[in-house]
Amino acid sequence: MPNDPVSPGRAQAREQAEPTERSQPIPLLVAGITLAMVLAGVGYILLSESFGRADLGDRRTLADLRAPVPGAGGGAADGKQLFAANCVACHQATGKGLPGVFPPLDGSEWVAGDPRVVANILLHGINGEITVAGNTFKGAMPSFQQLGDAELAAVASYVRSQWSNKAAPISAELFAAQRKAATRSTPFASGDELKALAAKAP
Repeated sequence: MPNDPVSPGRAQAREQAEPTERSQPIPLLVAGITLAMVLAGVGYILLSESFGRADLGDRRTLADLRAPVPGAGGGAADGKQLFAANCVACHQATGKGLPGVFPPLDGSEWVAGDPRVVANILLHGINGEITVAGNTFKGAMPSFQQLGDAELAAVASYVRSQWSNKAAPISAELFAAQRKAATRSTPFASGDELKALAAKAP
């Protein structure tokens, strides 16, 4: 009631105390568990070997990722991997190429032919008309001379033994010799130039 002398006291009794700041540190139990987990994680990282399975991630080292130096030695090159990285976009994983655009490697007389010609195609590229398996193609294939001799040998040998191809592998020494003997600085202009190269005595 407004005139009830007891009412103001009752109102004050319902009020809560003013909040005050006070330190509330993390409970020791929580702090202990957190510290133990951090130490266990650090110990696991320092004492364990490489994580996971090799086939589930990229395990290459910095040396693997460095750009190859032409003619440099090193570990065995993976022809299939090199083909996937440099050739598959045009010639396709099936080796069939793209009709009317990129010639096939599967069943190609050039792939199965003179190893010197194969080496020079990879070292210098082609920019012109070439007939492959009875079909004429006109386009450009870049040079891959930035790859090392062992890498070129690996990818050439891979292509020569894949699909229906049964040609012998090509050695890195052949690529080194053809690279050293080369006098041209431009791609081959046509298949006729490649035939002329094949006609020359080795």
